[in-house]
Order: sequence, then C-alpha cells, then structure tokens
Amino acid sequence: MSWFSWNEPYYRSPRREPTEVVTDTLMLELSWQMKEAERLQRERDNEYRRLKSGVDYSWLVSTPRSSFDISQGERLGLEDLCSKVPASYCGSVIQRFRQVLMENEPELQEVSGLFRSVLLETLERVHEEQEAQRLTHQWNNRCSISLSLMSFKSRVRINPFGSTLGLKSNSYEFSQMHVTHKVVPLHLAQQSKYTDYHGITRNSTGTTRLQCCFKFEQVFFYIYIQPSPW
Repeated sequence: MSWFSWNEPYYRSPRREPTEVVTDTLMLELSWQMKEAERLQRERDNEYRRLKSGVDYSWLVSTPRSSFDISQGERLGLEDLCSKVPASYCGSVIQRFRQVLMENEPELQEVSGLFRSVLLETLERVHEEQEAQRLTHQWNNRCSISLSLMSFKSRVRINPFGSTLGLKSNSYEFSQMHVTHKVVPLHLAQQSKYTDYHGITRNSTGTTRLQCCFKFEQVFFYIYIQPSPW
C-alpha cells in the first residue's frame, strides 16, 4: 500500500506561533537539565556513602522518581520570560544556560534560579541591541535628510539688496520654507547671535562677501552674503 493516498483527505497541522515554540523549547531544556542535575546529585550522594562505608550498594538501589519540581507560580513566571525571548536568541539562551550549569554545578533546587537569571540577562541584552538599532536607524535617517537638503546649497542665490534674502534653487521651492532673512550691515552681522560668522573673503572682482550660515529644521545651510553698503 502506498504511503500517500490521493483519495484520503489531507489534514494540515495548525501552525504554531514562534513564541510558543521558543517557550516550549526552553522549558523542555529546563526540565531536562533539572533531571540531569538530580541524577548527578544522586551519584554524588552514592559516592559519598560508598567512601564513608567502604561498600558499594549502588547496584541494589533502584532509580527513584523525581521528588522535586518547581511550583506552578514559578513555572508560569519562567514561561512568561521565555515568551519574550526572540526566536533568534533561543539557541544562545540554551548555550548560555548549559555553560552556567557547567561552571557552577548547582544543586537541583538552584537550577530554576540560574535559568531565570540567564533569561533576564538575555532579555536585557536584547533590549540594549534593539535600542542601539533604533538609534542607528534614526541617525541614518537624519543624515540622509541632511545630505539631501545640503545637496542644493551650492545652487542657492542670494539677493543682498532687497529687504529679504531671495533664496532660489532648481530642485527645491524655498518659498515653502517661510524663512525671512533681513539684510544687516556687515559689522552687525558679525556680532549677531543668530548668525554663525565664519569670515570675510574676496572674490576675483574684489567684492567683499560674508560667509555665514543659517539653521532650518535642525539643518545648517552655509551661504555667502554680500553685505549691503552702509
């Protein structure tokens, strides 16, 4: 008989959420490590009795059933922490948990506490990495916006003889900025607290220009302003 029959209906198992898979995987790891810790503790006790009495009776002793289990409240708390662990960190949690157990050789009652500490440590690291990624993404967005706005700074033309500075660009409508700059004498511009003064330069025709900048939406625009005569 064929393994697959086209006449039989196909039942697809419901897809489980990643949080459920992570929680079950980590809790199974805890259960297995608790059984392993109990086995090692039993071996240590047998070895101690053998050294004390000089006779090995371990072959007469049957393996007892597990006599220790975590409380329901503690289990629910651990499951809640496990559900917050991203799926990509599940393997690192198991690896870190096993490393901690190997380094400490805990008693059976201490295993769940170490498991909780590993979960909290992992969640803290996840939070720090997510915060760093958020700040990096925010910084990259600001840089891209700043570069796009600064790309036309060399195309800005300034009319120094009007009551306002007429800003024109081929790629952007400065009229939408609603930014008005009043022309002031050179010595006042140098002393203005609103202007970042950089220095005085002279072009090939001998015209004096003031290099300064103005700020718009957290972006500094560096421009040359020819001072009006006084």
